[in-house]
Amino acid sequence: MKRHMAIPAPPRMKTRKKGKRDIAATYNAFKQHNGQVYTGAKVGRGQKWRYDQGEWKERKITPDKWEFNYEVTKRRAGHAPEGSGAPVGTEYHWYILAHQVVKKINANDYTTSMTGRKYKVAHKRASKETWSSTERAQNQRVIMFLEEMLRELKGQAPVPQPSKSKRVNGHLRVRANANGDGDGVSERARRVKPSSRNVPVAATSKASRATTSRTTRRGH
Repeated sequence: MKRHMAIPAPPRMKTRKKGKRDIAATYNAFKQHNGQVYTGAKVGRGQKWRYDQGEWKERKITPDKWEFNYEVTKRRAGHAPEGSGAPVGTEYHWYILAHQVVKKINANDYTTSMTGRKYKVAHKRASKETWSSTERAQNQRVIMFLEEMLRELKGQAPVPQPSKSKRVNGHLRVRANANGDGDGVSERARRVKPSSRNVPVAATSKASRATTSRTTRRGH
């Protein structure tokens, strides 16, 4: 009788689980919130940090006003997604509006609690010596944040902020916000074809601009 040799079964190929995504790619991808293009952590996500023993210095200016300076190293409670985030050396300029509540527990010690918001004013890339915007532009941005807070405190509707984009050589040059606190800084400006689905920015044709121009002249 002829003996038949058993044919070994092919090795099982390891497949990625469905629904498992490339976290770094998702983290650095373009996103949109109320017409504003950005990268980094998705709006609504949270981050947790731990601060080392820092030094807070303050000086009294008026009976109700103090100026302060605070320097410390903060450390992420978890870990940033591998391959995501800004290069080491990147700097951020934040403007903070907050409530600080302190309670005296003895002659020299106080408990401190701070709740508020921080607004990104500008960033400085590791390879650059200058900030992403001029001092004047940064001041205007701070004014915008303060006006937004005033409207909110008065119960008024916020003013929408359009994304920054312009057309260069037939492409939309989209400037995404560079996010801080460990968030990724995208390239300062990426050229995206008008048909790209990644960044839904509306393009205005030359014909429509010309029509608008004629209509404006007629109105005068």
